[in-house]
Amino acid sequence: MFGLRSLRVCSRRLFHSRVVGRDQLLDQLLACSAEDQVFDVVGRNKAKLSVKHVSCAIGLLWQFQRDRPQMLRTFESVQNHPQFLTLRVLAENKISLLDDSSVVKMLYDVLRLQVEHHDSLVQHLVTEAWTRLERLQMKTLSKFAVCLSDQFLHHSPLMGQITQIVSQRLDSIQDARVLTPLMIGIFPLVSPQLRDALLTKADTLLDKMDPIHFNNPRRVVQFLRNVRYVHRPLLEKCNWLLMQNISHLDVEHICITLGMYQTLQYNNSDFRVAARQRLIELVDTSTDPATFTKLFACLGPMAGQGDRERLESTALLLADELNPQQALGVLEAMEEMQCRNLQLINKMAAILFKNLESYRSLDIARITQNLILLHCQNPEIFSRLKAKLLHSQQGSVFPFEVTILTRVLSMLPSRHLDEGVLSRVEAVLPQCNLNNLNTYAIVVAKWIRYDPSYRHSTPSKYVHLLQSLNRCARERLHKLEPVDVVLEEVKYLSGEWFDEMLLEESMVTLQRLLHQISWTNVHDVAVYLTRTNYFCAALLDRIASMTIENIDKIHYSAIYATLLPFAKLNYDPPTAEQFFDACIQHFTPHISSIDPQMLVLLAYALAMADYFPEEVVREIFNVDFLAKLDAHLETLPDAQNMRIRLHLMELNRAVCLECPEFQVPWFHERYCKWLQKRANSSISPIQQQIHKMLGDVLGGINCAKVGVLTPYFYTVDFELVLDRHLQPVPYSEPSQLQISENGNVHWQSVSADRERTDLPPGARRIALEFLDSKSFCKNSRHMKGEAMMKKRHLEILGYQVLQIPHFEWNSMELSTEDAWKEYLRKKIFTELP
Repeated sequence: MFGLRSLRVCSRRLFHSRVVGRDQLLDQLLACSAEDQVFDVVGRNKAKLSVKHVSCAIGLLWQFQRDRPQMLRTFESVQNHPQFLTLRVLAENKISLLDDSSVVKMLYDVLRLQVEHHDSLVQHLVTEAWTRLERLQMKTLSKFAVCLSDQFLHHSPLMGQITQIVSQRLDSIQDARVLTPLMIGIFPLVSPQLRDALLTKADTLLDKMDPIHFNNPRRVVQFLRNVRYVHRPLLEKCNWLLMQNISHLDVEHICITLGMYQTLQYNNSDFRVAARQRLIELVDTSTDPATFTKLFACLGPMAGQGDRERLESTALLLADELNPQQALGVLEAMEEMQCRNLQLINKMAAILFKNLESYRSLDIARITQNLILLHCQNPEIFSRLKAKLLHSQQGSVFPFEVTILTRVLSMLPSRHLDEGVLSRVEAVLPQCNLNNLNTYAIVVAKWIRYDPSYRHSTPSKYVHLLQSLNRCARERLHKLEPVDVVLEEVKYLSGEWFDEMLLEESMVTLQRLLHQISWTNVHDVAVYLTRTNYFCAALLDRIASMTIENIDKIHYSAIYATLLPFAKLNYDPPTAEQFFDACIQHFTPHISSIDPQMLVLLAYALAMADYFPEEVVREIFNVDFLAKLDAHLETLPDAQNMRIRLHLMELNRAVCLECPEFQVPWFHERYCKWLQKRANSSISPIQQQIHKMLGDVLGGINCAKVGVLTPYFYTVDFELVLDRHLQPVPYSEPSQLQISENGNVHWQSVSADRERTDLPPGARRIALEFLDSKSFCKNSRHMKGEAMMKKRHLEILGYQVLQIPHFEWNSMELSTEDAWKEYLRKKIFTELP
């Protein structure tokens, strides 16, 4: 009995000692479920609050906010609460008592509660963490880097020290959740060597992480976007991980990812299809203005007609609730969607007009451009926009900003050029890159076109500006080096001024730096040659040799761009067979991983070059592949969708004509008839001229047919038949001339099928083609691949093909009617084999 009593007394004492040892104030804080409860505990226990209590209270305040949807967060009420000020003062007084991780955690929580960056607590926490920087654990250092990024301190000396520590301790990082925030923080300061080391480490750690942590691959993609570096294998891995988590991604994460992919020019159709479906699922829950704006911007451009109309209706209902930036986001998405909903356009214009004073100068430029492209009819808003653009353009000191504002000003109708605009342009020209200079050349051309005084004289203001443009452009191009810098500036340039003033010189510069072209930049050189249609054997030979030597280092997705200029410009390098075989063998094992539309383009390019890999052909002309292609094409803009479908038809035609042994059916009959109905079949004045002269040369207008439609839907400019004695055979029906309502001359397209079997024995069917400048490379008389492929196919169809190049027909030698007739006579009766 005494033993039992002593046991009870001992138990009571032990329990009492445990209760006394516990931190009851901390327990009260941890029991809180809302901010008011936290503030109540803080208010009743100000004198008892230790550094641990303060840290816990601030952490709880952020946790409660984080767990709420964005639209329900109450940062302002938290900041304005008197007990929050108490917490801040106590925290600032007790910073030195915090351990390393608590210092950084408190800084992180305070910034998340939207305390101003210049607040003394934030400043003291940053300073305290800086003094402990060398001893911070990598996990803590990673969170500190996030805090500095939130304060836009990417280029600070402090971030420089963090970059150095990361470089020294990179091998010790074994968690992608630690590495990827560091990569985002230090990206502006990394060297190429550290960049590659970080990507290698990220590649390794992504394989080890739990696939459900989708923020890690998203941050890696963000790092690649920030450093403007396309690492295809790593992008593929990140995309796969994001695809595994597509059902967990919200509207914001999907929009961020699609935006980064667009910047990197990385187009993965599987992700677009999955993202589109996920966004459609989220439409009903995206009812607040912030989320809906993001949904509208992402889903709108790739939505079907029904979903677009639904989005536009919702946008009309929510329009009055949008803040200025959300309204601008919706407007830009409407332009990308090519929206023609006049009610929505006018509504958004009215909202933007009401908030014009809250926009920065570049926002005003974006608003103006998009309203013009949407064909908004509101003179009042355009008058206000123009005034604000003029004011901003003449006050800006940044060349890129002056360029953008000037370009948008040139889109607005104006009969008189403001002299202040011209003076500002002249002032910034020496500081401009080639892209800006090219923009100014386009702008000057518009000014000249619309300036009525230019019709009667040559105003010196334009002449002087063009001379300055030319001088600055040449000086900059001559100074550019190495070759990667040259390519970075010229790869997007286009227009008449560029073609006349810089194209030739840019190619001379690239040839001067030929030794710097390696496997790492052959893709960019190839893209530039393709886009400019410029034939340069030296550059093409270098691309071929570098590709053959380093084919294993080149990602299979880059093969299309690499071989395209050879197909499009109709050039076989000395090692042509080895080059094309190497490319085909390199991408074929990955054929199932290539986007369907990219595989179609790749196969079409090979067909132009007269290569038809059987495995590729059979992969494409497969029911499952074509169904997948249809699904992917639905997410693309209409113009891109049409381009892919057209190349699929052309590939189908090429395979049927050149590889009948593959037994691929011709299934584009209906599509071609639809194209034929939509096509503008007007005949140019030169074609009318040639047809008239053919009548004189052949002995009758009915001896030549115009606009003949062949099997597989090629259109032949002129078809004629010669018998075995080379005498013209007249057609039973002459070509029918038609004049449309707008005055264009058309010829009724005639199918050759009706008269193909009626040829006399030994007769020849002749296709006479007029080749305009589009059939030739820009800088030479070298015929392009598409014209050569058409010639090849017409010959398979039984034609003997004669071609009239534009530079021969328009030459000085053929300046009289008799000379043209003699040229046609010689072409038809002498050049035939």
